Amino acid sequence: MKRRARGCVLLGAWLVATCVWAGLAHGQTADRAESAALRERFAELRASAESHSLPQSVYLRSRETPDMLQGDIYALVDHAYGDVRRVLSRAQPWCNILILHLNVKYCGASSTASPDALRVGVGSKTDQPLADAYWMRFAFDVARDSDGYLSVVLGAPAGPLSTRDYLIKVQAAPLDDRRSLVHVAYTYSYGLLARSAMDVYLATLGRGKVGFSVVGREADGGPIFIGGVRGVVERNTMRYFLAIDAYLGAYGLPAAQRSKKSLEDWFAASERHPRQLREIDRSAYLEMKGREVRRQESEPAPPRKD
Repeated sequence: MKRRARGCVLLGAWLVATCVWAGLAHGQTADRAESAALRERFAELRASAESHSLPQSVYLRSRETPDMLQGDIYALVDHAYGDVRRVLSRAQPWCNILILHLNVKYCGASSTASPDALRVGVGSKTDQPLADAYWMRFAFDVARDSDGYLSVVLGAPAGPLSTRDYLIKVQAAPLDDRRSLVHVAYTYSYGLLARSAMDVYLATLGRGKVGFSVVGREADGGPIFIGGVRGVVERNTMRYFLAIDAYLGAYGLPAAQRSKKSLEDWFAASERHPRQLREIDRSAYLEMKGREVRRQESEPAPPRKD
């Protein structure tokens, strides 16, 4: 009886080990496939003859359905994959990334829930008390994390003015020892109230604002950029990408210097696209964001009302 029990234990251990090994092998195969797909998509975009207004290392696409908007950026970045993986696979650095965006007024990371969560206050592009911000809760999930592929997903079920199903997804893979390929996808859905508010914005404050996709040519050959709601989602997708890139660029500095460097680099990068991204001048941005960063580091978020 003891011999039989021992045999069962050994068999059980063997089966567990086999299942674990098979799971790891399957995961590694899936990661290699996803990494290869990311490389192939970037190569396709680089070889495309489509006209665009961005550097050859950055490609932006957008799409619109009756109730959804999505922007996608595929980019080659000058950051080692190890740094990309180390930063983007943890919730707290994401608050240091998101606060660079003009409309993000506060971000607090929590690891008490599963998955980790980010509580984000969003608002206007100018100074604003936290009591006036709209608060969103993003679940933070590291879907894949290996030596060759990273996939991180931030999802929020609801946003302001009946918007919903917010998704920020980042995929990354190494290209060589110093560079990585990154895909940033930004998606949300909206209802009638949000669409009406967007129509008002596009007819007033947003009139004349454009995105990055070139949809035609002027008589003198100059580009005609896409406008409307696709222009809106392209601008925000680019702002999030620039925030990721700026924080990664500052990551190698001592912690006390990262915020200032990333703020300066985000603004400088946005100024390379003034037609699309210019909202306020450099001093106003740095002063406002400096205050918001200090507030984020020193003050807890207001208590939830729900």
